[in-house]
Amino acid sequence: MESQVLDFILSPAYAQTAAQQPNPLFQFAPLVVLIVLFYFMLIRPQMKRAKETKSMLGALAKGDEVVTAGGLAGKIANLGEVYVSVEIADNVVIKVQKGSISSVLPKGTLKAL
Repeated sequence: MESQVLDFILSPAYAQTAAQQPNPLFQFAPLVVLIVLFYFMLIRPQMKRAKETKSMLGALAKGDEVVTAGGLAGKIANLGEVYVSVEIADNVVIKVQKGSISSVLPKGTLKAL
């Protein structure tokens, strides 16, 4: 009787066949798609924006009308390597870091304000 029970437990009829392994290419495909999507939707536009900002800061000149990151609008009075003197009113000049300039306004915009 013990041999019948033992045969029943070890019977090959109840053994499961091994599942077939999926192709590794299909396992990593979603990861590759996500990486490509992140590159084109997040990384590439951020690099483009940084490049535009760097070129805008490099092209600053005395007399340009700018807006700082704090929202102050004024005309560049003096340029340095790191700091820029911005005239925000008559005889009122402030120094700001070059990187805090967020945009360059078209000429004559300050007079229209």
